Amino acid sequence: MSAYSIMMFLATILLLSFSLAIYKGKTNLIHSYHQTKVSDPSAYGKAFGKALFIIAMAPLSSGMIGLFAASDRMVIVAVAVLVIGIGIGTGFIVAVQNKYNKGVF
Repeated sequence: MSAYSIMMFLATILLLSFSLAIYKGKTNLIHSYHQTKVSDPSAYGKAFGKALFIIAMAPLSSGMIGLFAASDRMVIVAVAVLVIGIGIGTGFIVAVQNKYNKGVF
């Protein structure tokens, strides 16, 4: 499980770096199609960065659980935490898109 944990920690670092960059205003990292109707790019970037931060916490949590996993049940818990965390974060991104872009598409 240590290889899984290392991969999750690396994914967390990548997602956190994108999250911080978008939060600080680099909204050009988000596809331009998803910014067509955004009137306040600064607020949009901050909200999107926060939502992406939630997604970044999913692999971090999953990797920490996987690091200490001694049984098959804990492996299942680690993967469940990952899937649920990504689902919750995606829900927040959809909410941000609905608020600032008047819809996801």
